[in-house]
This record gives sequence, C-alpha cells and structure tokens, in this order.
Amino acid sequence: MESKSLTQFSTADLKKLIIPLVIEQLLAITVGLADSMMVARVGEAAVSAVSLVDAVNVLLQNAFAALATGGAVVAGQYLGRRENEKACKSAQQLLLFMGECSLVLTVVLYLLKPFILHRVFGAIAPDVAGYANTYFVIVEASTVFLAVYSAGAALFRVMGNSRISMNVSLIMNAINVTGNAVLVFGFHMGVAGVAIPTLVSKLVAAVLMVLLLRKPTLALHLETPFRIHHDRTMIRNILRIGVPNGIEGSMFQLGKILLLSVVAGFGTASVAANAVGNVICSFQCLAGQSIGLGAVTVVSRCIGAGDPDMARQYNRRLIRWGYLFMACSIGAVFALMPLALKVYGLSPEATRYARIIILSHGTMGLFIWPLAFQLPQTLRAAGDTRFTMVVSTISMWTFRVILGVVFARNLGLGVVGTWYAMYVDWAARAIAFVLRYRGHRWERMGLQE
Repeated sequence: MESKSLTQFSTADLKKLIIPLVIEQLLAITVGLADSMMVARVGEAAVSAVSLVDAVNVLLQNAFAALATGGAVVAGQYLGRRENEKACKSAQQLLLFMGECSLVLTVVLYLLKPFILHRVFGAIAPDVAGYANTYFVIVEASTVFLAVYSAGAALFRVMGNSRISMNVSLIMNAINVTGNAVLVFGFHMGVAGVAIPTLVSKLVAAVLMVLLLRKPTLALHLETPFRIHHDRTMIRNILRIGVPNGIEGSMFQLGKILLLSVVAGFGTASVAANAVGNVICSFQCLAGQSIGLGAVTVVSRCIGAGDPDMARQYNRRLIRWGYLFMACSIGAVFALMPLALKVYGLSPEATRYARIIILSHGTMGLFIWPLAFQLPQTLRAAGDTRFTMVVSTISMWTFRVILGVVFARNLGLGVVGTWYAMYVDWAARAIAFVLRYRGHRWERMGLQE
C-alpha cells in the first residue's frame, strides 16, 4: 500500500488490512476461551474469581486500546497530510506517554487491591475471594507491558501493516496457552497457573513491539537512541483525541464492573454464566470489531488528506461488510453453542442462563451492533472523540447501569436482566451516532497545530 496514495485503498488493500485484524481478534478471544475452560477444571469458584478480576483487566485493556487508537489517529492524520516526520514524532510520544501512565496506574492498582476485591466486587464467597486475590496479584504486574503492546499494535495498524500486530499477537497467545496447559494440567497450579503465562506473554509482546518499531524503514518508527522528551503539541493532539477515547472505553467497562457486583449477589451460577456468556459472545462481535479497527486506519488518512467524501465512501463499504460478516459469525456461534456449553461443565442453572445470554446477544447484535460500535470508529478516526465519549457515557450510565439494576433486581430478571439493559444501551448509541454521521461537523475535527 505504501506505493499508492495514502488515501487510496482497493478491495485487496482493505482485505490485507482487515483479515489479519480478524485473526488477531480471534486469537485473543480464543485464548480467553481456553483460559476459562482450563480454569473451569479447578471449579466454578475459580471461574467466577478469574472473571471478576478479568473485568478489571478488560477495563485496562479497553482503556489502553482506546488511548492507543486515539494516538494512532493523530499519526494516521499526519500520514494523510504526508508529514512523515511529525507522524514519527507522534508515534514516539504515544509510546512514551502510555508507558509513563501505565507505571503510575500499576502502583494505584496494588494500593486499591483490598477495595477492588472486597468493595467493588461486593459479597463474594471466601473461596472466590481467595482465588481472585491470587490472580490479581500476578496479572496486574503486566499492566505496563499491556500498555506498550497496545500502543505498538495501534501504530502498526494505522500504517496499514496489521500483519505485524497479528504475528506478535500469535506469539503472545501461543505463550499464554502453552503456559496455561503446562502449569494448570502439568503442575496443578490452579488459578496461578493461568495468571503467570499471562504476565510472561505480555512482557514478550511488549519487547517485540518496541524492537520492531525501531526499524527506520517503517513509515512510523522510533528514533535511535530513544530520548525521553515531551513534545507539547504532539501530546496535546494525542490527549485531545486519545483521552476522550480512553475515558469512553474506561466508562464502558466500569459500568460492567459495577454490574458485576449486582450479578455476584445472585450467586456463583449467575457469575459463571455471565463469565461464559462474555467469552462466547465475544466471537459474535469479532468481525465487527476488526472492521472497526480497520476503519481507523482508512478514515484517519482520508481526513488527514482533507477528503471526507472518500472517508464516507469507505465507511459505507465497511459497514456493509460488518453486517455481512457478523451474520456469519453469529450463525457459527449459535451452531456451536451446545458443544461449547458442554465443554464448560457448568451447573444446569448456569447453563440455562448462559444459553439465554448467548441467543439474545446474537439476535440483537445482528441488527444493532455495527451502528452502535463500528460506526463511531469512523467518528473517532476523524477526531470527533468528545461527542462519542459524551454519548457513550450518558447512554451507558442511563441504560446499561441504572436500567440494568432495575431489570435485574426490581423486575426479578436476575443476571439476564443486565444483558437486556445492555441492548437498550446499544440502541440509544446507534441512534445518536447515525444522526451525528448524517451531519458534517465530525469532518472538521482533525489535527490542531
């Protein structure tokens, strides 16, 4: 693609960009599925504990990915403007900023561990609390490595080289799965056997990303030697686009964590069903998430080049792809659901809840998800992150959290009630984002000098 105009993407170019993203997302979700299945052999309490702590980890992962994507938007718009030196500077500033923030966050997480485990998660059984403590202590040490990896992956994607991030993800996940199998089944280390490979795999991924970004022939590369220097203009642009993006991702996951305390009150079966539902339902959205990440690369370059009409043209094509491929993935999940639930070996009550969650999620996702989550990636890539943050935050707290509590407790729907409220949240987001996209204000939210 580097031999062509930076804003011209043929169908073949889009496939080269998106297919590795699909594989990368598939690897990440598959590892999560494998982790949960291995932990299930330890017991339902272990599944519940890992799912609770992973809610915090997903919060961090989403926040870092969102912040990294915001920084990559800045780099992508500079590439679209053919200002390669500034693009490289923005890449270096993104990596430095995320590394520093994640170091501070790691310290905060360990200081807040008692509050998170005993207050945020609510009333959980003693065995669940013990497993959660073990998993938390080990896994949260990987926070810095996760941030560096997220930044590197986002930068390679915005270069159009998603194959690199896919390959690093493949190595990271291979280490994770192999380590899990050895430590859980070979050494019978239980929850710790799942946590340690997670830490090691993220360390390896972060080191690989830094080494690869030092290659001077890349459109975005790190200077040698690496200097700790803060460029105010670059940081301001990264923060202007990245921080609202990061806050939005954090608020989204925070709402899920708060609802977990509600779910935990319904018993271990509900927590386990919620955890299994989260993993399996992730496969249903895999295609849409991957295409949305691809949209960031395409649209950011088009907006940087001052061509919003081309951005709209690509967006229409990518939305159609999102609906088509999500229909295929949802159908596949429905077909394999009986086998997947059997592998988990859940109690009959947990299995019944999980089945309702998976079927309802797929049905609603087929109609609403691309407009609620793929379309706003186009707005973010243009720099319109403040609007998406405000809409997502208001919708999440109003519908997902408050309505989730009402459905679960007041209407007696239990754990499935929190999922029904989430679908209302999707619908509200979709309406707001479609209306915004139909206007033209988002087209003028590019870089500020």
